[in-house]
Amino acid sequence: MINVANILSRKDRRLISVTPDTPVLDALRIMADENVGSVLVMENNTYKGLLTERDYARKVILKGKSSADTPVSEIMSTDLPRISPEDSIEHCMELMSSRNIRYLPVFRNNELVGIISINDVIKAIITHQEQTIQQLTSYIHS
Repeated sequence: MINVANILSRKDRRLISVTPDTPVLDALRIMADENVGSVLVMENNTYKGLLTERDYARKVILKGKSSADTPVSEIMSTDLPRISPEDSIEHCMELMSSRNIRYLPVFRNNELVGIISINDVIKAIITHQEQTIQQLTSYIHS
C-alpha cells in the first residue's frame, strides 16, 4: 500500500511559506517563481493555513479586492484536514474528493512536515501501477 511517506520521500522537502501579513500579490509572485500552486502560511514556525490559486481566484478576484492591499490571512484556507505520513493514498483521495480540495498538509506529532497535492497522489498511483505491470510482465516471461 502506498502512503503519504512514500510521496514525501520523492518530493522536494523544501517548504515554501509566507507570513499571514504578506500581501497576496507578493505571495502570488513567490508561487509563480517557485512554479507551485500553493504556499504555506506560517507564523513563528507555526502552521496557520495555506494560500492556493483557488483562494486567490475566489476570494480576491471575484470579490473585487486588491491583491496588493489584501494580506494572505484574509483569504487563506484554514480548514484543511491534517494528514500524517502513515495515512494511505486511498484516504487522501477520499478527503480530496469529498472536500473538493487539491492540497493536504502533512503533520507528524503536531509538526508540519510537508504538503501533498492531488498531482502528487496521481503520480504516486501511476508509478505504483507501472511497477506492478513490470513485475507481472517479468513474472509472465520467466
